[in-house]
Amino acid sequence: MRLALALLLAPLAGCDPQASPTADVPTEPTRSVWITRWDYRTAGDVERIVTQCADAGFDELLFQVRGNASTFYPSRLEPWAAELGGADPGFDPLALALELAHLRGLRLQAWVNAVPAWWGNEPPTDPAHVVNAHPEWLWYDAAGARQPYSERFYISLNPCLPEVRAHVVAVVEELLENYAVDGLHLDYIRFPNEPPATPKGLDYPRDERTLALFRGERGLAPDDDPAAWDEWRAARVTRLVRELREVQRRVRPGARLTAAVGAEARSAAAHHQDWPRWIEEGLVDVLYPMNYAGDEERFTARLDDWGARRAKVSVRMGLHATSVAPAKLAERMAGARERIGGYALFGYPYLWDSRNTVIDVQSEARSKERAALREALLPLEGR
Repeated sequence: MRLALALLLAPLAGCDPQASPTADVPTEPTRSVWITRWDYRTAGDVERIVTQCADAGFDELLFQVRGNASTFYPSRLEPWAAELGGADPGFDPLALALELAHLRGLRLQAWVNAVPAWWGNEPPTDPAHVVNAHPEWLWYDAAGARQPYSERFYISLNPCLPEVRAHVVAVVEELLENYAVDGLHLDYIRFPNEPPATPKGLDYPRDERTLALFRGERGLAPDDDPAAWDEWRAARVTRLVRELREVQRRVRPGARLTAAVGAEARSAAAHHQDWPRWIEEGLVDVLYPMNYAGDEERFTARLDDWGARRAKVSVRMGLHATSVAPAKLAERMAGARERIGGYALFGYPYLWDSRNTVIDVQSEARSKERAALREALLPLEGR
């Protein structure tokens, strides 16, 4: 009987989340792939994903297990993800993925969205979810109105508040205590303040508590010095990264702390993400700049910039599977490995059939595109 089927009959039988990686798991992965939380629902899905990625030649899985303050593993601090029915699915997706990845010689990083609180128009139904249990942790505008829900985007936690940062750190600490992951991969470690998150150009957060914290440190209101206000918010995000680094080093020192970041420092700063400071302070081990440019000149300029940063931080270039034609993507993959040491491809649902209905991959045309991409790229030998 195949391993996933055995696990369906006896969840987690023989699966030890605390086990150390096998000796043949690569220490320096060069071909990573992002697997979203929308790509799997069952133990069979997880087995298929790991098998496909291993057979294709990927050596690291960025496996999403926290998307919007709910989890794809049992947690004392946050509820089961709505994508799993908001209840124990009868198996532990993270434990299973970790076990199977290590059996196939792959590294696995637990991919967590740091700041998002919820996705979509409808609020969470679980009263324990932070949106319901701690509405004061969310974004509010200057009029006291809470950030509105969006059909296909997030409302967010307020990382300016110490209690929000403490909660995120506690969630990560629990994860690292219970699972011997090879890394913790941070995403949305920034303000998700792009439209539709900021309707009518609203500036978040403007709740009285946050304004009092800013005033207490800077003696200002946001409109007195907008640049100082932006810098202060970026510093709160950096403080969260610093606190996550501390808990990672204490609880799981053998794991890496990594992050998906904006490919250009200036555009990242618009989301209060100061990754140049993270590099200078040694707060992260590997950065995954999302270099999704369709324009080759811009893509190459970014590649050059990150190549110059490799003396201070390891880099894996983030590539989007549909940003360019398959032949050009193959060139970019090979170039990223040669020039900066590796890449991460976004993502799994663009290569294989998936349960994902959030990304537009379900049509017959998309199925043909996936087949063409597999034909052009797989196996990844030389790329």
